[in-house]
Amino acid sequence: MTTRRDVLALAATSIAAGMARPAKAAAPAGQLTVGVHITLAPTWLDPAETAGIITPFMVLYALHDAVAKPMPQGNPSPSLAESWSAGEDGLSYEFVLRKDAKFHNGEPVTADDVKFSFNRYRGAAHALLKERVASVEAPDPQRVVFKLKNPWPDFITFYTVASGAGWVVPRKYVEKVGEDGFKRAPIGAGPYKFVSFTPGIELVLEAFDQYWRKPPSVKRIVLRVIPDESTRLAALKNGEVDIAYSVRAELAEELRRTPGLTLRPTVGSAPYYLYFPEQWDSKSPWHDHRVRLATKYALDYNTINKALTLGYSHITGSIIPENFEFYEKLAPPVYDPNKARQLLADAGYAGGFDAGFYTCDVAYANLGEAAINYLAEVGIRAKLRPLERAAFFKGYAEKKYKNIIQGSSGAFGNAATRLEEFVVKGGNYAYGSYPDIDALFPLQEVELDYAKRAAILTKMQRLLDERTMYVSIWQLAFISGVGPRVGESGFGLIKGFVYTAPYEEITLKST
Repeated sequence: MTTRRDVLALAATSIAAGMARPAKAAAPAGQLTVGVHITLAPTWLDPAETAGIITPFMVLYALHDAVAKPMPQGNPSPSLAESWSAGEDGLSYEFVLRKDAKFHNGEPVTADDVKFSFNRYRGAAHALLKERVASVEAPDPQRVVFKLKNPWPDFITFYTVASGAGWVVPRKYVEKVGEDGFKRAPIGAGPYKFVSFTPGIELVLEAFDQYWRKPPSVKRIVLRVIPDESTRLAALKNGEVDIAYSVRAELAEELRRTPGLTLRPTVGSAPYYLYFPEQWDSKSPWHDHRVRLATKYALDYNTINKALTLGYSHITGSIIPENFEFYEKLAPPVYDPNKARQLLADAGYAGGFDAGFYTCDVAYANLGEAAINYLAEVGIRAKLRPLERAAFFKGYAEKKYKNIIQGSSGAFGNAATRLEEFVVKGGNYAYGSYPDIDALFPLQEVELDYAKRAAILTKMQRLLDERTMYVSIWQLAFISGVGPRVGESGFGLIKGFVYTAPYEEITLKST
């Protein structure tokens, strides 16, 4: 009889079989430059610091490697581990590491490094993982065993997909140079080695030709910070960069019309939404469900979508990505400003009210501007406060904001991992919660029957929608531009990931 353990092990091994290193490949050559839309944060060089957002993986996929991670072959796919298996009781998971994986300094990747990296991890899912993992053992250099305190259906998802805990750094090197030294000159096991990092300017990477999966085709990759959208497009048009991230609205139309350039819209795993952190404060207007519902009717979603992302974003009405496991399809939101005004009047705000700050990531301030204009039309008056991405999410997680938050997350995971972070009590980005929704969450955590678990998560999503805890704007279509020198850009190869990856698949056209 085939057991659950066998199925997991066979699935992992079969995927790995399609990822073998080629016998011989041409030496890496050329340079590819990416115009990045946000300021690169030094913490993104270190897997241990990974926040509950997708942006750090832009760097992690180049510099580092993980025990398993989302790849074109599957989500997750074996990487540094060639296979894994689960105990019949659901209380243990064993990973078997491949023998040919090396760090950039030539040292082999061992079970001790995997254990060290897990224990060192202090990112967004730190408390959750440490609370549920009883121990990590490395019985030999190629095997790692995780023992859980209780069965946890989402262990693999959290460890390999929804956090940075499964990304591996070299223990000996970190202990030798210290935490600050590692950030200054990180060594990983990914397809690209660290060359230099100039904060606010660029990150320079060079191919690691001993990467176990396959040697990269491109010799050098430069991630250049160009925050201004028009400047990024100009750099793409004149050949200063080969790829430009995040080009929208009129500039995206211009990109599409420009000979030699290719428009690449990718719908990832990032719903954007409005969040009302004071909805649990009885003295706040946001405490009244009618006010939150009025906000939902105030936005013209389709017009915003067409104006900013050329209609490529998906209007789902949910903060759970539609590509996630356990996603429940909800009724899409409807634009009805008259109904919004009536709801405000019923709540005692016939003349509207001053809503304070509308805090957002500066890279999507244009979305904030559009939303603020629509809110003002029904009487909800707010002031835009855009912040650099790293600072925005730090303040968001530290519960520093009031009034309105324009939030998002493109992190990998499933419906349960997203609810854990943003909805239930104790979540990293949950400023409050509702007892009946909270009560359902632990039930699905231990439910091993898939259909029963799905039913619980469906109910949670419907309650979330009924409460208008959030107002979903869209699931973002991330629009990028690709120049004429690029062969394989890497866009869309990994399901739900909007940046260029895997880096070892990127190519330049031969000249």
